[in-house]
Amino acid sequence: MSGYLRHPRLLWSLRPTQNLSCLCRCLHLTVTRCTSTVRQRRVKPFPVLDGTVDTSDSQFQKNVETTQSLTANYEEILAQSLAGGGEKAILRHTKQHKKLLARERIKLLVDDDAEFLELSPIAGHNMEYGDVPRAGVITGIGKIYDKFCMIIANDGTVKGGTVYPITLKKQLRAQEIALENRLPCVYAVDSGGAFLPLQAEIFNPGGQTFYNEAVMGAMGIPQVAVVCGSCTAGGAYIPTMADEAVMVHRIGTIFLGGPPLVQAATGEIISAEELGGATLHCSVSGCTDYFAADEHEAFQTGRDIIEGLNLPSHPGRLRTPEEPLFDPAEIPGLIPRLEQQNMDIRKVLSRLVDGSRFNEFKTLWGSTLVTGFAYIQGYLVGIVANAGELNDTAAAKGAHFVNMCSERNIPLVFLHNSTDNTNKPNYGLQGGNILRDHAKMMAAISCARVPKISIVVGNSIGTTNYLMCGRSCSPNFMFTWPNAVMGILDKSHLVDNIIQDKFHDKETSVSEKDELRKKLLERYSVEMSAFYISSRLLDDGIITPQNTRQTIGRCLEITLAYRQHKQTLHNVTRM
Repeated sequence: MSGYLRHPRLLWSLRPTQNLSCLCRCLHLTVTRCTSTVRQRRVKPFPVLDGTVDTSDSQFQKNVETTQSLTANYEEILAQSLAGGGEKAILRHTKQHKKLLARERIKLLVDDDAEFLELSPIAGHNMEYGDVPRAGVITGIGKIYDKFCMIIANDGTVKGGTVYPITLKKQLRAQEIALENRLPCVYAVDSGGAFLPLQAEIFNPGGQTFYNEAVMGAMGIPQVAVVCGSCTAGGAYIPTMADEAVMVHRIGTIFLGGPPLVQAATGEIISAEELGGATLHCSVSGCTDYFAADEHEAFQTGRDIIEGLNLPSHPGRLRTPEEPLFDPAEIPGLIPRLEQQNMDIRKVLSRLVDGSRFNEFKTLWGSTLVTGFAYIQGYLVGIVANAGELNDTAAAKGAHFVNMCSERNIPLVFLHNSTDNTNKPNYGLQGGNILRDHAKMMAAISCARVPKISIVVGNSIGTTNYLMCGRSCSPNFMFTWPNAVMGILDKSHLVDNIIQDKFHDKETSVSEKDELRKKLLERYSVEMSAFYISSRLLDDGIITPQNTRQTIGRCLEITLAYRQHKQTLHNVTRM
């Protein structure tokens, strides 16, 4: 007896003795193929995030207005900083002393001035000892003959290039970034030396500048100096400790004590050029290596030095960059107007990562921390982003993920977006669990041997700041959005604690407490703001939400340019 099975894609003739297993296998394959026509396999990696928002919503529009107001405030401060020492100082510098401005010097050095990544441009704004625009020194990263370099250029228009505590702090941070990323350093030196009334805050840490030069040189990180102004006292060691130094005739000088000091000590009258000019140091003392007739020749010589460094080629991107499916210009509408409201971080990510694609890790566990893999400007990264309170399970998840990225040599991007839980009491086992798992995450981040880029997109309050790779954990780069808030507690809880301590066991009127509360809230609103943070160099600069993707991409390119991967000595431990 024989039978027939009819099917659109199959025609089988079966005998009673035939094993039906073959038929079953074929039916399974047919169903699978039919299903695959409906649900195709993804060609590109990682699922697409849902970034849809209602841009006409009133809350969205209010968020946009608040962010625009903060951005306008930042741009006003930035404009003041970029003006340097002001019109009179600029005229004296350019007309009387025949010098180029610091920004003009950088333009002569780098391949493309528009691609120069300036760091901490509003540092020195509204300091206790007055405004010091740009902290009196421009620092940033640019390409010289297609090679990334850290450039540190004194601005002689700002109080004659005098070094203030904030100037020193900015220069040391630039050297730290250069050391982390193995970037050659080019110093455009034009400084009047330390601001003597504040010498107690400058003298001891100031020596670290020269220490850093020596250490980086020993590590094979080139140090190059172009002397285009005064190098007096301690500043004289910057060019003399560099691997190679260029000196400009007539305007560059190097000496431990200038002509007035020589006259006071010995009675001898001598010119700055005779005492420590380019002719002396290039032909007699040997403190500098290249004589330049003018600044244009000096900076071309500096470029030629960089070309001869024999630096490795950049490894390049893993994939071709791909624009997000959702518009980054919509991010301001996602930022809550009220500081302690948490933004939807996945909506933000959908506007930062390539193709809005994100492969989330442990989605259902420790859900107040979002972790996962994505590409940004063609570079594979691991992303760690707050989506609520950083509790014990979230911290354990974060430790596991960071450990995994370190093992796989994947750079990490942190997005600070915390809610304040520092005033929340945690007792007994719960408190112990939080401490234990916070310690795990802190250790994982501290010991991760991969580039780390930290962006404060919202709040960075209390211990969450440390656990999300804040400044204390030495990220390769750290930036803030104009709406960023950073502090030990959110300002309301901070003020409550201060008032409670102040008036503990004391009788006081409600009006007295309210008056103090108002003053303290005003104070900490300033001190915890992005503008205060950035002016005190607690970050590497403020960036706008719309430009975050480009900035992260640039930082990834820089961190990977000369990086030497260090293998971990242990496997990934499930936390």
